[in-house]
This record gives sequence, structure tokens and C-alpha cells, in this order.
Amino acid sequence: MLLCLAAVALAACGPATRIASGSPAAATSPPVVAAAGPCGTVAAPPTYRHVVWIWMENHSYGDIIGNKAQAPYLNTLASECGLATNYHNISHPSLPNYLAATSGRDRDGLPVLSWLDCGPSVVCDTSAASIFGQGETWKAYQESMPSNCARSNSGDYAVRHNPPPYYEKLSGCAGRDVPYAELATDLAANAVPAFSFITPNLIHDMHNGTIAQGDAWLASHLPAILTSAAYRAGDTAIFITWDEGSGGHPAENCVARTSDASCHIATIVVSPSTRAGTISGILFNHYSLLGTTEQLLGLPRLGQASSYPTMTAAFHL
Repeated sequence: MLLCLAAVALAACGPATRIASGSPAAATSPPVVAAAGPCGTVAAPPTYRHVVWIWMENHSYGDIIGNKAQAPYLNTLASECGLATNYHNISHPSLPNYLAATSGRDRDGLPVLSWLDCGPSVVCDTSAASIFGQGETWKAYQESMPSNCARSNSGDYAVRHNPPPYYEKLSGCAGRDVPYAELATDLAANAVPAFSFITPNLIHDMHNGTIAQGDAWLASHLPAILTSAAYRAGDTAIFITWDEGSGGHPAENCVARTSDASCHIATIVVSPSTRAGTISGILFNHYSLLGTTEQLLGLPRLGQASSYPTMTAAFHL
């Protein structure tokens, strides 16, 4: 594990200077500690009851981290919270990453047409189980989606970035896969589900838009979650990741391909118990993200999520 303080430039983080450790025991009323940002506000990991994923698009680690001109908010957030420096996507293009991350399904066992970013048709659907509906409450909040659980592209909404419609045996998609505007209502009512999957639209997720546009969107929208009752209660963890790095080729095996920049993406961990400036060089990937979420929410691990390390110890979750 590589760790360094936020005061050290992220790109120059050297050998370990401290280890992110601590008991995973629950703390119903964790003590508050001094922290300038949203992270490191409790001394011990609480029992996490809410996990939020925010997925961005098509940029490698080096496109984001250290790029303070185009991504000032993300770089500040990474220094104030936690950053996985050796995190990898599963493959290319988009869809296999969304499906693998939410089902744990091995890349070689994914539907063949997922490598072509197909729509949720009969030949592309997956009957696999997924984190949507493992027994926890869940919602997917999709910016620019015209209606609940929309199964076709529409304007700046891309169904391939919205995994629930692809799971043919999943119940509840019509009521839980919702337009992004519903998040504000749920935050105000303190009714955020146990698992939230957030996808900005094609402009704001950096797919068709610029890095700067995506960074500005996060700077405008993430504070609503950070100031919500759910986050202030100290039991919400947020993960910001990218589906895949820039470049690469379809069906490439990126899970542990450390030499390929198109397989190397940034993942930022935001939580009350993650110490500000935590940096981990452990090899993580989207399966690790799935396993971490399942571990935090007390769910069984699906598929390949049990084959890779979780991020809980590294980020004091």
C-alpha cells in the first residue's frame, strides 16, 4: 500500500509514510475529529448504510489526476479524501465495465454483444444477478433519461451507461431506475437508498463533453450529497470512478494490465472515516468496487468480487 499526505503532490507520492488502518467495528455515534474537507470527520469507521457510485467516462488516470487546469475540483477532492492510484477498469468499451462492475461477472462470461455497446435487447440481456436488488434498497439516478428505466438512447442519455435495464430478471427497474432529478427529492426527504448508482449525461460524464465540463458538474452537484442528512449522519460512502481509460480496444483484458494507460483510471473515495490525503497503490479494479460495496452493506459477494481485494482497509472504511 502506498500512502502519502495531501501536502505531497499526488503525482509524486512515494513509498508508504503511514498505513490506513483501524478497526472495522461499528460506531453508532463515532467521535468527530477536526477536518477541513468532507473526509476524516470520524475517527473510526461506522456501520455504513449508504453507498453512492458516480460514474464518469473515458479518461485515464493521467488525464484527471494532476490536471488541475481542467479538473480542479476533482484534484482538490482527491487531496481532501482518498485516491486509488492503481485502479483498473475491466475492458473496453463502456458496457462490459458497467455490467461487470454491477454483477461481478467475468469479462469472458459477459454477453458477447456487450463488447459492441449494444442496447438491452434479448441477445444482449444478462440473466446474471446484480447488486441491484441483493436485498438492499437501491436506485439508479440517470441524468437526461426521459422516463423510468428507459431502454433506448435519447438525446444526451445513453442506455449503455445505465446497467439496470440490462438485467432481464431484475424486478423494480420501472420504479427504481429514475431520472436524476429525483435524487434531490430523496436527499431532501432523507430517503436515499442503501445503494445509489449515479450517471451524469453524455456531456457531464466527460464522454461527449470535456473534462472541465464534467469537473464543473461534480463541483455543482456533489455538495448536495455531502451536505445531505445522510452524509452528515456519518454512514454514507461515495466512490467516483471512470468506466474505462482513454484509448484501448474492444475486449481487451484490463483487470490487471498495469502497463496500459487505457486500463488505468482514477477512483476517488469520499467518506467520513477516510483520512484526508489517503492514497493507496494496491491494485484494485471494478470488481474491488463491487466487493467493497457489498462488504459495507453486508451483502454476499457476486462473482469476481470475491476474487479481488476490497478497498475497506486501504481507505479506513
